[in-house]
Amino acid sequence: MKDRMLTRRYVGNMETAAYIAQDFAASFSIGKYGNRFIWDVVGIDFKINGIVSLFTGAWDIINDTFISTIVDRTRTRWGKFRPYLIWMKIPLTLFGMLYWFMPLFFPNTSTTYLPKLIYFFAFSVINETAGTFLNISQTGLLATITPNPEERVRLISQAKFFSRFLGEQIPEWTMGILIDLINSKIIRMKLSSLFIGMGSLTAVLSAAMTFWFYLVSRERVMQSLEKPRVIDGLKAIINNKPLLLIVLSDFLAGFGISQSRSDYYIDVLGQASLQTIVGIPAYPILNISYSFVAPLRRKFTSKKLWIAEDIWTDMCWLTVFGIGSINKNFMKRKVMIPVMMIEEFVEMWVYGLRHVIPDELYNEAMDYCEWKNGYRVEAMTGVAKGLVTKMQAVIMTSVKSFILAKIGYVQGKEIGTQSYRAKWWLFALGTGIPIITSAFGIVPKLFYPIDKKMRERMYQDLAERRRLVADEVRQKDENAVKIAE
Repeated sequence: MKDRMLTRRYVGNMETAAYIAQDFAASFSIGKYGNRFIWDVVGIDFKINGIVSLFTGAWDIINDTFISTIVDRTRTRWGKFRPYLIWMKIPLTLFGMLYWFMPLFFPNTSTTYLPKLIYFFAFSVINETAGTFLNISQTGLLATITPNPEERVRLISQAKFFSRFLGEQIPEWTMGILIDLINSKIIRMKLSSLFIGMGSLTAVLSAAMTFWFYLVSRERVMQSLEKPRVIDGLKAIINNKPLLLIVLSDFLAGFGISQSRSDYYIDVLGQASLQTIVGIPAYPILNISYSFVAPLRRKFTSKKLWIAEDIWTDMCWLTVFGIGSINKNFMKRKVMIPVMMIEEFVEMWVYGLRHVIPDELYNEAMDYCEWKNGYRVEAMTGVAKGLVTKMQAVIMTSVKSFILAKIGYVQGKEIGTQSYRAKWWLFALGTGIPIITSAFGIVPKLFYPIDKKMRERMYQDLAERRRLVADEVRQKDENAVKIAE
């Protein structure tokens, strides 16, 4: 019989709505068009942008280590993570909006204008440092909102479903249409005005929804009374086999060389909004796919679902790559639009699995740490997961920038006028090449150790330990009250 801690519902309706809102906010942005903003509006040479990414990424790796230690040793009446989230979110949002105002600060300047490059570099470093506190703390909060793993999966599934259903991609769709209308001179507006307006609006609305979640949420997984030492955090990472395999999978997949698919739609097919159009037939399936998660998890292990989703998605995009590579089809709208529509329709059947299973496996690895060691180090665990892949991403981001130059991509050129060679590479970098170059990421998934039997035993043991910790805390509080009296 399952422990009541593993069947009880902890998160109420208000908190569930806020949880959905923060997930919605995470994608309510125009980040998909970030390259176009930096290249065409702000006007920063993409090779220089690659160098900036290299330095800021290196700093990100360095500051992750000491910031995670600070967070893991935090103990307050408001929790371990919420103090950082509540007090830093609003100031960081206001600071982050300076990113979108760069066109006003440096209008009509060259791609190598030094003051603009210094500003961009300084902003990136400061924003990265402050953002690390938020990212580490939010990851920890989401893992401790409930001790019930089934409720955690339900929350993730609901959040992903309603985020899509409510239109988290509306800013991206709107931007695609408006960029096309501006480029075709139907709307007399500067691209800079569009990015400033949409960037600022989405930043404020996203911050409001996320801040609401931080205010109403609670941390319900008990932390150990003793603060873990740095050596404890390192030990917890080394003996956490599930985490190490997740990290290794991400690392091997991280060698995937890719370019934003939106660049293919803009520079090859000639319209940003085509990306939205090809997704229309698949949109209902995308939402329906979340209903498959619970029954599939009852029938198959998370490991099998993790692998199956990977293979399914890869086969879809390799098919597109093959069709597009025949007879220069990748340049023909009448061929590629139907092909992309079919791909999206087929791929979206596993969309729910892709967005629920990896999140839950990561949360499961954090619980494994507590089971194995008797304490939780969410911050250090989160950093460990990201450290190797961040180091890799720093290098790969710069590599991608230099690849653009190598394939003959010309920055700021009129839409549709890139060379044939550049167009083919933009297509390949958005479809087949990322799949081929990241293929080894599936291998570590084959060795993921937590099966159904181990999982049940782990959560039964954790439920008993957490009850003992709660009783110990309650006893200390009662003793403190008696002493005070």
